[in-house]
Amino acid sequence: MSHVIEPALSGRAKCRGCDRPIAKGELRLGEREPNPFGEGEMTIWFHLLCGAFKRPEVLLEVLPETELELPDPDGLQSIAELGIAHERLPRANGAQRSPSGRARCRSCRELIEKETWRIPLSYFEMGRFQASGNVHAKCAQEYFGTVKLIDRVRHFSPDLEQDELDEVQRELEACAS
Repeated sequence: MSHVIEPALSGRAKCRGCDRPIAKGELRLGEREPNPFGEGEMTIWFHLLCGAFKRPEVLLEVLPETELELPDPDGLQSIAELGIAHERLPRANGAQRSPSGRARCRSCRELIEKETWRIPLSYFEMGRFQASGNVHAKCAQEYFGTVKLIDRVRHFSPDLEQDELDEVQRELEACAS
């Protein structure tokens, strides 16, 4: 079986990218993987946008094959292509203020000071995303190869207010100059 885009049959599945439920009838991306616990395959579900952000190669593989009417297929494709062009970009998992000042940046290896904006990282392994450190927002250009992160930050950190998103954007832009 190949990967699939289809409407959710129920509201029980959770998106592996954001951990939020996928509503019944909402279009979703299904990544087919060998079942590590037995024979056959398993399907890992994502919201379409989460799939574009977190699993760009899977989305780009299935996008041309789907016959469904997709919301903004060109936008999904450009997000996925950006993730392919910058291979570390799908690891970005929102933004947050450092709570303690004890974590080290995966880019510069310096401590991330308390209350400083950081980008949490997650890696996809064995059908799951595993948390794996943080990067200073100011190190984004060096680590990711781009500062085009604000849409990912907004999507994976839905509790951030607009003024906080503006602060993150300013830090990202400052590191690019």
